[in-house]
Amino acid sequence: MRLAQPRIVSVLSVPIFQWRTCVGLALGAAVGVAFGIGGYTFIYARGASYLTDDAAGCANCHIMRSHYDSWIKSTHKAAAVCNDCHTPEGLLPKYATKASNGFWHSFAFTTGRFPEPIRIKPPNREVTEAACRRCHEETVEAIEGDPAQGRVSCVRCHASVGHL
Repeated sequence: MRLAQPRIVSVLSVPIFQWRTCVGLALGAAVGVAFGIGGYTFIYARGASYLTDDAAGCANCHIMRSHYDSWIKSTHKAAAVCNDCHTPEGLLPKYATKASNGFWHSFAFTTGRFPEPIRIKPPNREVTEAACRRCHEETVEAIEGDPAQGRVSCVRCHASVGHL
């Protein structure tokens, strides 16, 4: 009696529609997993709260709690929320900044790669500087006087403003 030899199938001998089906299923599964994990993370991290102007949303992250608590006690509470100082003007720039910051903050806290105390990054410092200048335009003009002398940094001296 003769044993049947196992049939070895070459990749080239599999019909193209089977390849497309396999690739489509694998791609669909990968996209499904990515959306599933992203959706779970968004719900778990209370992501919708970051889409509002409610300052309490920023305190969802434990490392921001002290900043939120000090803002509650500051004079800026009566005049500004987090987004007024930490996002640029305009709908698209505001949400582009929030999306970028949200991604990188999530990445940093998930991987544990962040300094304590947290430090503002240069692009966000520029946004905050612009907000100071926008709200306190008359004061800034009076301090700087001649534009040829150069700009004075508000946040260099007033780093704790809004956060005591």
